[in-house]
Amino acid sequence: MLCLTLRKDGFEAIEAADGNQAIKLVESESVDLVLTDIVMPDKEGIQLIIELKRTNPEIKIIAMSGGGLALSELYLTMAKQVGADQIIAKPIFRDDLINMIRQLLGD
Repeated sequence: MLCLTLRKDGFEAIEAADGNQAIKLVESESVDLVLTDIVMPDKEGIQLIIELKRTNPEIKIIAMSGGGLALSELYLTMAKQVGADQIIAKPIFRDDLINMIRQLLGD
């Protein structure tokens, strides 16, 4: 759903099923920004952020979570500490996300 929204707003968007697939896509595609959930199968968002920032320090990352109010806040705080450029809690509002992306990309 997020990819469709981003495409409607003029962004090129590709999606990955999990953190491992995201790593492969970043290695093979030209990626300026990663929007990652924190809770994912195989490789969770925190580990993904750490690996991406280690190998691609210039890549912009937005971390999102909706794991319950207290849990979501903890996950997002951790994401920021390990290198996420921005964080956003679910539910995500389209205008907030688009503005965040544009700000990070300098559009």
